[in-house]
Amino acid sequence: MKAKPKINKPPVLFSETQKLLASIEKKTGSPLIAYWDGPNGSVCPDDVLTFYALLRHLGRQERLTLFIKSDGGNGMAALRIVHLLRQYCDRLTVLVPLNCVSAATMIALGADEIQMGPLAFLSAVDTSLTHDLSPIDSNNNRVSVSLDELSRIINLWRKESKGNGNNPYDAIFNHIHPLVIGAVDRSSSLSIRLCREILSYHLTEKKKAERISKILNSDYPWHSYPITIKEAQRVGLNSTPLSQEVNDSLLELHEIYSEMGQRALTDYDERNYHDNEILNIIEGKGLQLFYQSDKDWHYRSDERRWITMNDNSTWRRVERRGGQTINKMLHIR
Repeated sequence: MKAKPKINKPPVLFSETQKLLASIEKKTGSPLIAYWDGPNGSVCPDDVLTFYALLRHLGRQERLTLFIKSDGGNGMAALRIVHLLRQYCDRLTVLVPLNCVSAATMIALGADEIQMGPLAFLSAVDTSLTHDLSPIDSNNNRVSVSLDELSRIINLWRKESKGNGNNPYDAIFNHIHPLVIGAVDRSSSLSIRLCREILSYHLTEKKKAERISKILNSDYPWHSYPITIKEAQRVGLNSTPLSQEVNDSLLELHEIYSEMGQRALTDYDERNYHDNEILNIIEGKGLQLFYQSDKDWHYRSDERRWITMNDNSTWRRVERRGGQTINKMLHIR
């Protein structure tokens, strides 16, 4: 029997990131929390418990600074993260050197100040979701559907039909289940509510919070539309330029995290491989927490899809004790 090859593993660069974190804290004058998601990572409910573990380790602070690099994820998890952060500080500042989009933008809304670098951008937060009844793509995977996409289809249909009486839903229902359309509409209302609630942690003007929430949910033609600092200020957010020195240090930290988050795949054969990748990293002084994918993938040709096997994915906790670096599992269920 042919032996399986040695499993590739990503590096854990705790000493390097801790050194940079300490340097950035001196420049900002407040404790720093880094929240970094890789291309396959996302804002998710598990992150809330991980943030809690780190915040308990750091203790309550008068001021906290949060570095975010993420392509988004779960909006309700974003609200819970903001709620948790505001319990542990009086003033929260978010540092954005790169992408901070979708649910990550929601987290940024919970800060008293958003400092943005030359490469930084937020995004619209209009909701798209993948439903159990969503359409299937060429790889037999469910695809996400957004309310904006549906609204544009209907508006374009009505514009081009010129009132001939045809119902656009007759054709749409052949491709998108009615329950999916209902779920997407409900999610859009939820997104506006989440933004209002998050803004209320520091913004007392209800009308302003409502206006910002509606703009971010419905005024942009594309979910990933880049909202730079100029646009963020126009929307009404307290956005200020990130100092060049801090921005450069954060980009250096991002580079180290990117090395940790590199894809570490091990091919067994054309239908089987092992995935060992760090997806999410949450780190503060003295403690690094990260989620590591660790599982086999097998391709089922009759179903035209990949399935997971031997899944040992878990959160990891790295810290220094007695001069030694301890790397162990962080159990979250």
